[in-house]
This record gives sequence, C-alpha cells and structure tokens, in this order.
Amino acid sequence: MISILIRRILSLIVTLLVVSLLIFVVMDLLPGDPAAIVLGTSASPETLAALRTQMGLDQPLPVRYLAWLWGVFQGDLGQSYTYGVPVAGLIAERLTVTLPLALMAVLMSVGIAVPLGVQAAKKHNGMFDAVVGAVSYVSIAVPAFWVGLLSIILFSTLLGWMPAGGFPGWDAGLLAGLQALLLPAIALALPQAGVLTRVARAAVLDVMNEDYVRTARAKGLGEGAALWRHAVPNALVPVVTMIGMQFTFLIAGAVLVENVFNLPGLGRLAYQSLAQRDIVVMQDVVLFFSALVIVVNFLVDLLYLVIDPRLRVGVR
Repeated sequence: MISILIRRILSLIVTLLVVSLLIFVVMDLLPGDPAAIVLGTSASPETLAALRTQMGLDQPLPVRYLAWLWGVFQGDLGQSYTYGVPVAGLIAERLTVTLPLALMAVLMSVGIAVPLGVQAAKKHNGMFDAVVGAVSYVSIAVPAFWVGLLSIILFSTLLGWMPAGGFPGWDAGLLAGLQALLLPAIALALPQAGVLTRVARAAVLDVMNEDYVRTARAKGLGEGAALWRHAVPNALVPVVTMIGMQFTFLIAGAVLVENVFNLPGLGRLAYQSLAQRDIVVMQDVVLFFSALVIVVNFLVDLLYLVIDPRLRVGVR
C-alpha cells in the first residue's frame, strides 16, 4: 500500500511538472506583445523595452520558465499586468465564488442523479426508466449557459424571485450569497446530473446481475435491501469517478456561466485575462485548473481503494 502510494505521488509530481511546462510554452507562443498591450500602441520603443525588461520578457524561455516555476513553489505567482496586484490574491479572491458554486452544483447533481439512476436501474425497462432516460438525454443535450439564460428569464425577469446576476459578496450574508449562486448552480448541475444519472443506472444494472446480489435475494433479502446494501455500494467506483470529473469540470468550465450571471469567479478571471493578454494571470489560472484536475483524479484514485476492497488485493 505504501509503495503504490509513493509511486502515485511521484507520478502526480511528474505530471504537474510536464503540464506546467506545456502551459508556459503555449502561453509564450500566443500572438501579441504583453508590454505593448499594457502600454498601448503609442508607447515609444524605449519605454516598451524598459517594460519588457521589467517583466522579464527579455530573458530566454528556459530562464523565464524556471523563474516562474520557482515562484510557484514558493507561493509567489507573480504580479498581474492588468490589475497590478499579486496573482495569488486574485485567484484566492475569485475562488470564494467559484468554489462554492462548484460545490453547490456537485451536490445538486449527485442529489438528483444518484437516486434517479438507482431507481431507473431498479425499474429497468419500465415507464419510470424510460422517462428518466428521456429527461437525462435532454439535460445532457442542453448547454449550461442556455439553461442559465432561461432561468434568468423565468425566475428573475418574469417571476422576480431571484437576482438576475452579480454577486453581493459574503459580507452581505450567507443567504444573500447562496441566493446569488443558486441559479448558476442549477444551470451547471442539470447537464451534469443527466450524465451522472446514466452512469449510476448503468453501474447499478451491471452489479445487479452479479452472483452475490442474486444470492442475497435467494436468501430472502428484499429487493430494496439487496439493492442498497449490496448493489449500490459495489457500483460506486464509476459513480465516484464521474463525480470527481464533474467537480473539476464545473470549476474549470464555469467560464460561460459566470459570464452569463456576471459572477466575479475564477472562470470570469480567466476570460478577462485572456481578453487583456495578461500572460501572468492566464498561465497561473490555467496551471491552477490543471493542477486541480490532476489532484482530484489522484484523490479519486486513492478513494477507489477505500470503496472497493477488491482493488487492494496484491497492493503493498
């Protein structure tokens, strides 16, 4: 067990290093001069050269990459060209919106999808299964930003129940903050709930055909008890995999929804930094997204060993 944990941690570190190098190289290849964007087209060549030196853009690519990587290890993500503040503070500030939004969306997705998927598997080929299948396919096909626009029209414009966008800040109170994130969370959760419903249904159906489930029924265990005590726990591996993927997707993929609802989150920061050609912010935000995906997948991989003891066979 310890040896496989060490191997996976080493693999995690190597993957993060490779990803960081790719991010830095790709960002460097983007067209445009960051110094010219900051100063404008009317800046003199001498001023541009001075700013490029201040930004470190006159250094070779390997030197700039190692300096950036060393800063990341120290927690220094650099200074934003546009905002004039440390990037670490920007990311931390925007995470106070994006992280609760993603958590709300994941909880909604799991709360909707797992019960529906399990019941659809239980009533396989019945009317309930058909209805759940149709609804899940529709929710998968509908883009999250479109759900967001419809929810604004219905719940904000027509009914006036919810705010149409913006975020008052957590200083305004927990209820006000959650209310501002409710519609965006629903917009993010519905398409993901459709995917997770199909995964949960397929996983439970696959397990229900195993011998130990049939044996439990033959011993007199009720259908519901056999389902929740034996089938569902053993079907958790693909479900947990999908939940982990959804969480990282919801954080990294909230760009459109945050722009629809005008939320000052990490996705909106990524969009703004791309539009303003703020290279430092762009590469740090993309690195954060990538590291989050890698780390969550690593944790999900370890969670497999907890959920399914069969995976621990032969692990030392």
